[in-house]
Amino acid sequence: MHVLSIDCGTQSLRAIIFDKNGETLAFKQVIFEPYYSIKIGYAEQDALVFYNALCKGTLYLKENYPDIMDKVKGVTITTQRDGVICVDEKGALLRPAIIWADQRKINKPRKMSLLHESIFRLIGMKSTVDTLSRNCKAHWIQDNEPEIWAKTYKYLQLSAFLNYKLTGLFIDSMASQVGHIPFSYKHFRYEYKHSLKHDIFHIDNKKLCQLIGATKVIGYISESVSELTGIPIGAKVIAAGSDKGCETVGVGCNNTHMVSVSLGSQASIQTTTKKYYETLRFIPPFQSLVPDFYNPEIQIYRGYWMVSWFKKEFALKEVEQAKGLDIVPEEILDRELDKIPPGAEGLVLQPYWGAGVKMQEAKGAIIGFTDGHTRLHIYRAIIEGIGFALYEGMCKIEKRSGKKIRKVMISGGGSKSDVICQITANIFKLPVCRVQTYETSALGAAMAGYIGLEVYSDFNKATESMVHVGKCFYPEEKNVEIYEKIYNDLYTKVYKRLKPLYKVYKDIF
Repeated sequence: MHVLSIDCGTQSLRAIIFDKNGETLAFKQVIFEPYYSIKIGYAEQDALVFYNALCKGTLYLKENYPDIMDKVKGVTITTQRDGVICVDEKGALLRPAIIWADQRKINKPRKMSLLHESIFRLIGMKSTVDTLSRNCKAHWIQDNEPEIWAKTYKYLQLSAFLNYKLTGLFIDSMASQVGHIPFSYKHFRYEYKHSLKHDIFHIDNKKLCQLIGATKVIGYISESVSELTGIPIGAKVIAAGSDKGCETVGVGCNNTHMVSVSLGSQASIQTTTKKYYETLRFIPPFQSLVPDFYNPEIQIYRGYWMVSWFKKEFALKEVEQAKGLDIVPEEILDRELDKIPPGAEGLVLQPYWGAGVKMQEAKGAIIGFTDGHTRLHIYRAIIEGIGFALYEGMCKIEKRSGKKIRKVMISGGGSKSDVICQITANIFKLPVCRVQTYETSALGAAMAGYIGLEVYSDFNKATESMVHVGKCFYPEEKNVEIYEKIYNDLYTKVYKRLKPLYKVYKDIF
């Protein structure tokens, strides 16, 4: 028997069939436009784009790998996080999906009870919860499209929408609930009415889908869905989790002495722990695919999106060269990257092109320019700046957990570059390892599928058989010393020094 994993990201969907040893048997990527903007800052997409990509990918596998597809007994879904979709009682779409990159806000946060407001002010979180409330897309729809909200039967994450299209049921995994919704990450359930979280996110639980634990069966592939997708009739649709959570499982990060570094559009660093703790004060860890475990996380909100930004704004030459050579521009950029010495000859970058919840006023910054710097120095500074931010996240994880990290498992688009992996090893002062596939989100989802099919009893057993460490990169002493000085004496001081100016900047602009 095989498991089919569907991994729907920001720019493409991958349909991948894995065997029980974690080997890829069949693969298809379907690329689509990440979103469109009807106004500046908006990021929307027709949700059927995602489902049609799923059908296109799975039908390709059926046509090109019929014998393999016929043995698929389980299907799992993992998707980008914090995307929202409104449907009516029949599952019909009421408006385009709003994805994670959307920046619209309501003018004023929702009112909360005097007691809850006093609590948030006392713990210094009123500004943060106000930001969360203003960013909640349900609130924007309530205020700006009340007729749509009135018709909304279910307010779904993207994962729940795709599960519905496959099973006809409004059911999703607890491990997929990452977004602006009244979900208790500590207790793995929706919050009760009149709770603190419900005073931040004014969404009736009745509009949210039913939740089950990862590895549990959501439903089955019907004859009509099989005709549209090529997936065998009766295959089990099994709950998995969000893309980052699946990545963490997919790289084998199942204990507190490892971290999972994801170099995707949103860069992040996570670990897996039985103990509940908040890496950032009052910001909860997300739920892990592993039952009753947590994934404490630090996010860099624009992350390796900054590489796409760099290519668009500064690397047209490399983009054109890559087209002629039929390779990706990153291959050319990485050759040049290795020619720039550690520290980018004095350029230090703070990668807050997208500010976090706890640093709402932060902006991106680069300091140290001289007339000798080139655009390739900027590229190196971007890679190093993201690395420093992720390393800072690891330091916070170590401090809060009381555990020393011994190994970094790396995944995501940036991990395909040996140069970037080596830079990461030098910044982290730790071994940095890749596994047998770059498609670690899909692999983690497949592990949940094989547990759901009872091939493995738990994630420890699945990891032993399905996750295989590939190439490792080890710290280079001379470069470690350079990065230690930059991090301790420059990088960690940039935000503190610029924070007062960011407040002035906000007043002006």
